[in-house]
Amino acid sequence: MNGWTIVFDLDGTLIDTAPDLAEATNHVLSTLGLARVNELEIRPFVGHGALAMIDGAVKAHGRKLSERELHDLFEVFLLYYSSHIADHSVPYPHIVDTLDALKAEGATLAVCTNKMEAQARAVIYALKLDHYFSALTGRDSLGVFKPDPGHLTGTIARAGGQPDKSIMVGDSETDIKTAKAAHIPVVAVSFGYSIDPVLSFGPDAIIDDYRDLRAALGKLGAAAVNS
Repeated sequence: MNGWTIVFDLDGTLIDTAPDLAEATNHVLSTLGLARVNELEIRPFVGHGALAMIDGAVKAHGRKLSERELHDLFEVFLLYYSSHIADHSVPYPHIVDTLDALKAEGATLAVCTNKMEAQARAVIYALKLDHYFSALTGRDSLGVFKPDPGHLTGTIARAGGQPDKSIMVGDSETDIKTAKAAHIPVVAVSFGYSIDPVLSFGPDAIIDDYRDLRAALGKLGAAAVNS
């Protein structure tokens, strides 16, 4: 993959962050006097950001928040989450070896996430993954965010890459829509936070294990060159 830029989503793709996101959401619920929700109830909302997680958890209790209440609780969420950014979050199996191999092959790596940039940087720093990535952009980095294709192409530009030599790796409909809108091939991981099977969103390739990523990237890269 020499000369290629590989852009990864974060939550549900590089790192299983759901346990810590669920704890932060449950902290918010506790401030409202509401009972905890199960982590499995949080996972479907992870790819849509903290506001969606809070809103979904509160609605599960039959309550509806105003826009102002939701944003006030978002600040509560961020304060707690920033102090517990990687208490239970872990990189997915075989991702570190895969990142090492891609770097050794000459690939440029980047992160494009709908997490706030500061939190995204904090979690990859806490898990000692920060040195792998030439660029990282979050929901608040570029003025647009996924599924707007400008988030992905802007990330590629910050990494010094070109869209026609880039591939996206993600776990959700949002990631796949973003890549398709940017006319960039996309590999979906089957083990992320998507409610529906990622196959239903039409990615260019699907992997069940990071040991299979390099082969999938190689096929997509060759197809792009020959098209």
